[in-house]
Amino acid sequence: MAEAKMEGEYKQIVDRLRASYKSGKFRSLDTRLHQLKQFLCMIEENEDALFAAIKKDINKPKVEANFLEILLMKVELGNAIKNLSTWMTPERVTPDLINKLNTCEIISEPYGVVLVIGAWNYPLSLALQPAIAAIAAGNSVIIKPSELSENTASVIEEIVPKYMDKDCMTVVSGGVPETTALLRQRFDYIFYTGGTFVAKIIMKAAAEYLTPVTLELGGKCPAFVDSTCNFQVIGQRIAWAKYCNAGQTCLTIDYIVCIDDCQDQLIESIKTAVIKFYGEDQKNSESYGRIVNKRHFETAVAFVQVFILYKRVCNLIDFDKVVYGNIKDEEDLYISPTILKDVSPEDKIMQEEIFGPLLPILPMESLDDAIDFVNGREKPLAVYVFSNDQKIINRVKNETSSGGMCINDAMMHAAVPSLPFGGVGYSGMGSYHGKFGFDTFSHKKSYLCKNQRMESVNAVRYPPYDENWKVLQWLEWMLIPMKVSK
Repeated sequence: MAEAKMEGEYKQIVDRLRASYKSGKFRSLDTRLHQLKQFLCMIEENEDALFAAIKKDINKPKVEANFLEILLMKVELGNAIKNLSTWMTPERVTPDLINKLNTCEIISEPYGVVLVIGAWNYPLSLALQPAIAAIAAGNSVIIKPSELSENTASVIEEIVPKYMDKDCMTVVSGGVPETTALLRQRFDYIFYTGGTFVAKIIMKAAAEYLTPVTLELGGKCPAFVDSTCNFQVIGQRIAWAKYCNAGQTCLTIDYIVCIDDCQDQLIESIKTAVIKFYGEDQKNSESYGRIVNKRHFETAVAFVQVFILYKRVCNLIDFDKVVYGNIKDEEDLYISPTILKDVSPEDKIMQEEIFGPLLPILPMESLDDAIDFVNGREKPLAVYVFSNDQKIINRVKNETSSGGMCINDAMMHAAVPSLPFGGVGYSGMGSYHGKFGFDTFSHKKSYLCKNQRMESVNAVRYPPYDENWKVLQWLEWMLIPMKVSK
């Protein structure tokens, strides 16, 4: 009975948003800009509450939360507000000879009602940043924040109605039952960030109505390292990318393949950087996070889910291969920055995405072996190369496939608004950020406007056809830009 009531409530919300879409309420540039500016005000005027909620959920340091969540959303909003007029302008295309006197355009029109399902590791930005693009494209949005980050979800649910038009953006909170009930509704687009298991459920639900989806997933993102590096520099960049947010980032370095005999040098540089960043006792550092913090969850289900996440990460550790870290506090859900040496492809830690502060290092005899190893696995969300050898960089760039790539740094390509962010294969489908997000949430409609003159040109397509063969041969010569010689 409760389930039926829930589905009925969600149907009413979807029906209301769809009626708003059909009325054209958010089609105009002015209405979209107003909502985006309200969105920006919402973030700016509630920063303290959002920082506090993120801290409670995942013990994320304020500066880290600001840089990786708040700031990136402000950049996204500013970019959309500045460029929306240009993005909405129909794109003129070059017509063929027959249509030289006609208008040929590509029109970006909204899909309609969009469902955005966020993730707990970046509980604010992964719920709201896709919504920015969806609103810019003229859609109405239902946001489902992660139930594992309940404090952030509560703040989002509280502030959205105060700033955003209820027909533009609505928040639905809850866990698996609520998400399941939501997915039974008919949406025009679904955007999901999370893991492959749930992604398959999302796709099955979307298939019921042939709803298009974007899936932002993860995978084991590799980093190639060779002996040409400045190890002091790359040690810091690797340590930051791996251990920020306690390693709970889909884009982070999951493992390193050393293609020269530089493993020991690399380990020392990372250890030095960790101590510089977080001190000798990282548990007491105000700059180091935790696995999602169970102490702030009230429901038994949430407690179990978070505890399983913690235990899963711990079970990946091979004690014989730990060369640094591996200090744990179960009550605090704390796992220190940990490095594992001489890891083999068969080890447990290499069988699944880590999603925690564990860094396995695999020595490889050659670049060929390293590339073959990476290509033998599912396509990752990102590939990283740390090298000053352009030949090595070019080979990895041209011989591997991934959602994105970054050279001599990690994760920072996702902060460039003019680059698409997304996966390929098991790491996801579709992309967003900047105009790529606007395009993701826009149907690209072909538009041809013909005048009523020169009807003789159209005569070739009209019956009877017996006299049209020579004209068709002439059209073929005129329309095909280049003949391929046999």
